[in-house]
Amino acid sequence: MSPALTMYGAIDCDDTERTRAFLQERHIPFREINIDHDPEAERFVLFINGGFRSTPTLVIGEGKRKLILTEPTNQELEEAIRQWD
Repeated sequence: MSPALTMYGAIDCDDTERTRAFLQERHIPFREINIDHDPEAERFVLFINGGFRSTPTLVIGEGKRKLILTEPTNQELEEAIRQWD
C-alpha cells in the first residue's frame, strides 16, 4: 500500500509537471495542492523551505511520521516511496 502523499505544486512549474507525470505513470495516489491558488499552502511551502517558494514540495505519510521532499528527482522520490512501504 502506498503512503499518503501530498504534492504542493505551482502553475508553470516544470518540476511539478514532471513529478505529477511520474506519480501518475506509476499509479501512485496523491493529493495535489496548487500554491498559486491556496495562500495557506503557499505559507506552508515558504515555511518548510526557509522562505523559498520551492515546488514541488512533497509530504509523504500522515500523523506524527512524515517525510518532506523538496524538488526531488524521480529517483529520489521513487527511493523515498519504496523505503516508506
